[in-house]
Amino acid sequence: MDQELRREPFVFTGRGGEYFRIWIVNLCLSLLTLGIYSAWAKVRRMQYFYRHTSVVGANFDYHGDPVAILKGRIIAVGLFAIYSVAGQFSIIAGLVAFALILAVMPWLLVRSFRFRLHNTSYRGLRFSFHGKTGEGYVNFLLLPLVSYMSIGLLWPLAHQQIRRYLGNSSQYGNERFGFHAGPGAFYKPYLIVFGSLIGVMAAAGVIAALLIRGMSLPGESAVAVAMGLVLLAYLAALLLISPYLAARLQNIIWNNTTLGPLGFESHVRARGMFGIMASNFVLIILTLGLFKPFADIRLARYRLENMALQVNADLDEFVTGVQVNATATGEEMAEMFDIDIAI
Repeated sequence: MDQELRREPFVFTGRGGEYFRIWIVNLCLSLLTLGIYSAWAKVRRMQYFYRHTSVVGANFDYHGDPVAILKGRIIAVGLFAIYSVAGQFSIIAGLVAFALILAVMPWLLVRSFRFRLHNTSYRGLRFSFHGKTGEGYVNFLLLPLVSYMSIGLLWPLAHQQIRRYLGNSSQYGNERFGFHAGPGAFYKPYLIVFGSLIGVMAAAGVIAALLIRGMSLPGESAVAVAMGLVLLAYLAALLLISPYLAARLQNIIWNNTTLGPLGFESHVRARGMFGIMASNFVLIILTLGLFKPFADIRLARYRLENMALQVNADLDEFVTGVQVNATATGEEMAEMFDIDIAI
């Protein structure tokens, strides 16, 4: 980059009370239609958040077709139903159905990412996803299976590879995104989380053993108490550590993402993330779920307003440049992106 970078912050203008009205209508209509309206509800939700997110004075927009989303959800429900019914007949039938789901899931995920990006726009120009299906099988099936067989030790590597695949396969107009973080960047936060969980569970086990010895409980009761204490400690630690991991991963991903000559910044703090997520959790419980839309707005605002776009030229010139030959191709292939399995 020859010119000095200019920092342009992301702005989020969503309001809890305003979004609550959309949320409550979406919830009621989804319940009344036995979930069918949830596809239209998702479009309304996405449009609200996208249209209230801006950078350099322009908003994003979402153009998803509710029917396409409904198709994806019908497929997801159908796959789950096949697995559930097959499992009732025999273990082998259940395993075959599970294998079938694993076999088609990467293909569905690739199509879903294509749908999502194709239906996202900024300054009237759409994004796109050009990831190959074969690479999707490697990233969404092979790497998670290898990670599972390694007891999670290879998951940070798998996560990095998945993000690299998604980042390097994404495009705005005819300009490609790039993802530049290596596996080491992902291993650090995951190792901290893993070590913290092991430490908390070990400490809980020692405390449980001391308590049981002091109470002189019989064998089965002692085991139940010990397991309960360790499980509670694990869940409490997970709630405390999750905001740290969410903040670190957001920063790693966006600080290592580029769009041609443009860069991104993210400076989300774990302490700030914890404060918002913890207070959201408590308020959602106290209001029996009615605080959920306000919680979504608070979290989105914190995440977005700690991000910025690094620009080294006039953004209008950049957008004009990436429009060349992009519109026709996007419209021509739109019919191929007619499915979204994301919730």
